[in-house]
Amino acid sequence: GDKRMRTIYLGCGMGAAGDMLTAALLELLTEEQREEFISRVNSLGIPGVRFEAKPSVKCGITGTHVSVFVDGVEEGEEMFLHHHHDHEHDHEHTHEHDHEHTHEHDHEHSHEHDHEDGHSHTHSHSGLHDIEHIVRGHLDMPESVKDDVMAVYSLIAEAESHVHGASVDEIHFHEVGTMDAVADVTAVCLLMDILSPQQIICSPVHVGSGKVRCAHGLLPVPAPATAYILRDVPVYGGRIQGELCTPTGAALLKHFVTSFGDMPPMKVSAIGYGMGNKDFEAANCVRAMLGETGTSGDTVAELSLNVDDMTAEQIGFLSEKLFEAGALEVYTVPIGMKKSRPGTLISVMAREADKDRILELIFRHSTTLGVRENISRRYTLDRKIETVETRFGPVRKKVSRGYGVTREKFEYDDLSRIAGDNGISLNDVITEISKEQD
Repeated sequence: GDKRMRTIYLGCGMGAAGDMLTAALLELLTEEQREEFISRVNSLGIPGVRFEAKPSVKCGITGTHVSVFVDGVEEGEEMFLHHHHDHEHDHEHTHEHDHEHTHEHDHEHSHEHDHEDGHSHTHSHSGLHDIEHIVRGHLDMPESVKDDVMAVYSLIAEAESHVHGASVDEIHFHEVGTMDAVADVTAVCLLMDILSPQQIICSPVHVGSGKVRCAHGLLPVPAPATAYILRDVPVYGGRIQGELCTPTGAALLKHFVTSFGDMPPMKVSAIGYGMGNKDFEAANCVRAMLGETGTSGDTVAELSLNVDDMTAEQIGFLSEKLFEAGALEVYTVPIGMKKSRPGTLISVMAREADKDRILELIFRHSTTLGVRENISRRYTLDRKIETVETRFGPVRKKVSRGYGVTREKFEYDDLSRIAGDNGISLNDVITEISKEQD
């Protein structure tokens, strides 16, 4: 009865971009699945796009680098073909912003390119409706994946709308509207559908430092749209100069990640390394780990207070009030306090959602002047109440399962009632009921 959760843990200590996330997740598949996936993506019908995945080595670690070719040109190449003078700024993932300012200069009037599949695409400034037209109307994939793709783009559109002070309908994706970015987003959404994790946990995100050149000029890292998307996400900078997290990468994380923090205890079955273009002193990669975690722990607040002037009755009354308000546990420990006075340590375990109410009751019904808080992870067995029929009538039984353990315990109130009604001991009742159950 061990409850396990299929989990992906993403290590984004070197940031995140769409191609790096694609490559890292791709490595979690078997060799056969990888080949099938590349073939599938290339036959989806993304205008002018062709995927390639090749081995790549960063700091001695072998991983996968994904290249996206648009109309036969690899993403990022156009910067080097047309903008050699922009090469000096340290820009880890060139495909997002490099396409943006390249197309700003070279495709000022948004040329459309016809393809054999019968539809065309705008190769530079694409609006949200243009993206949706391609995704909903032409890509051969499940509706749930299309929903994910559009949810990611909606996050980017909201960020661009906020940054530029324009409505979402007026936003054109300079940086992420090109087909290579559509391909990156689609690939990650498809891989998530194939891998089907029950939860995705991600490390704090390294965003890089310095400046990045965009269509609108030099901007600080993280770029404004990236910074907006990463609200409420733990991020940090550092010595590495460059844009380590792109708007596309940020939106993919924001959409899919269920929580950010340290890697939980997990039994790992596959590890993937998605490599970026640039070389830094640290390995330029996203690491994805696929495995199983145990029963999901929840976060609880442990509230503690010391008192030396409350009677046992007052402490008992406080405990009752705390349990009524949703406290998970209330317990006391005798302690020695200042001037050798005997006192009591009162500890209360509470869910985060109940904490404010619990604190209010502590200050109202105790004499303390302060409360300490520790945040803890709590791991529990799954518990449910079952009713069994016995010769004494129905008896409730608490059944707890998880981590390879099963425990059963009859409810005390039922046992006590039966013992009293029949003039026998609790042990006799338990023995009789247990015999019947066997």
